[in-house]
Amino acid sequence: MESKEISHRYHAGYRQVVVEDTLLAVSLPMTIMYPTTSPECIEPLGPYTLELSKDADPIEDMLFPLVIISHGNSGSPLVHRTLAQYLARHGFVVGMPEHLYNNRNNNQWEGTIQNLTHRPRHIGLAIDWFCENNVFQKVVQSDHVSLIGHSLGGYTALAVAGGLPTSFDHESPDQTEHPIEVTSDHRIQSLVLLAPASVWFREERALKNVDIPILMLDAEQDQYTPYFHAQIVLHGVAHPQQVEYRTIQNAGHFSFLSPFPETMKNPAFPPSQDPAGFNRTDFHEILNSDILNFLQANTLK
Repeated sequence: MESKEISHRYHAGYRQVVVEDTLLAVSLPMTIMYPTTSPECIEPLGPYTLELSKDADPIEDMLFPLVIISHGNSGSPLVHRTLAQYLARHGFVVGMPEHLYNNRNNNQWEGTIQNLTHRPRHIGLAIDWFCENNVFQKVVQSDHVSLIGHSLGGYTALAVAGGLPTSFDHESPDQTEHPIEVTSDHRIQSLVLLAPASVWFREERALKNVDIPILMLDAEQDQYTPYFHAQIVLHGVAHPQQVEYRTIQNAGHFSFLSPFPETMKNPAFPPSQDPAGFNRTDFHEILNSDILNFLQANTLK
């Protein structure tokens, strides 16, 4: 069982829903967590267990800000499960879509223009789902949306927030760089970038339209998105003073993922591993609180 968080105002409701992509004629699974008054109990969540109130009714006499979490390359929404639970318990509605063809079960779009194009678009569809659903449209503040992105999820968040990415030559069949067609979303109020992958915004002024508060954290021992990725963001956005930036000492790229059960920790499974001496469980108590404080300061207005 995970999470002993008790100092919270609400219980965390939980549902599995489906987001329809009519353009591609496919459905995306999305895990959602949200404030509820229904008591939690231990629930299976993929290979994990978590204290949640499954299929509970959300609190309908209040409006809550919306958070969408974008997982990394070949990842899973559930690797951010404890953060989502924490935010739901503190008054946020959280959506965690599984990125089409770039997840742990099907990663055929890895390293392609299709992936760079459709990842941001599916964030918009996830937001639309909350705004159009008969139940959740009554409880979310549709103009107070924040995005949290880890690794390639950081790329995704920056693209939705106004970034203008450019592919690399190896990502297209014609072996040529191309501007990626993405549509920015005016509903986005803030970003949380965790070890963000940003090299697709290497062109001058690629991030000049990103003009919202950002909490950006990177890892000292990151071998996948080292420090220069954060520097691209810091020196590229419209107003760098809006970026709250910190490097987490001795952390690795995957240290931002929810702690894994002991049975899943294995050197052959890199997401479960941290640099020697780094305590992921202790770090996440601080991380969750810092993200909550940032979101409250920048979305609850």
